[in-house]
Amino acid sequence: MAHADHTRDPCPWVILSDFGSAFAMGAVGGTIWHGIKGARNSPRGDRLVGAISVIKARAPVTGGNFGVWGGMFSTFDCAVKGWRQKEDMWNAIISGFLTGGCLAARSGPRGALTSAVACGILLSVFEGVGVLVSRVFNEGTRPQLPPLPENMQPQQ
Repeated sequence: MAHADHTRDPCPWVILSDFGSAFAMGAVGGTIWHGIKGARNSPRGDRLVGAISVIKARAPVTGGNFGVWGGMFSTFDCAVKGWRQKEDMWNAIISGFLTGGCLAARSGPRGALTSAVACGILLSVFEGVGVLVSRVFNEGTRPQLPPLPENMQPQQ
């Protein structure tokens, strides 16, 4: 692998780390989302109690769903890296395609293919935006040649 990211752990540990990180993000996001939703759907005097009860019921489920997606994506990412022996943006796109298809496999072949294509497109947009942002922010750090002295002509 020519461009391997050596700052991350090896693949078996990355899967567990990504699963835990995705679960944590889903649990925190689910707490915020379901807390607001529970407070809005509760009677005026019981908004805090309603928000807490909805958070306790739904935030772990949201965290688990995020964790499953993150763990499966990371598993496919490691498998694709091992199969292709490259580390580029296509790994994430292929992994997103496979993850979307596997998570929707119970809805039948048509649903799985639709979800796989949607996740592949979503990941390609993420990767494209990442490349675009890195190009914009790395433009100023590109090495430049010093200006030629006035008495010197460029070589042809």
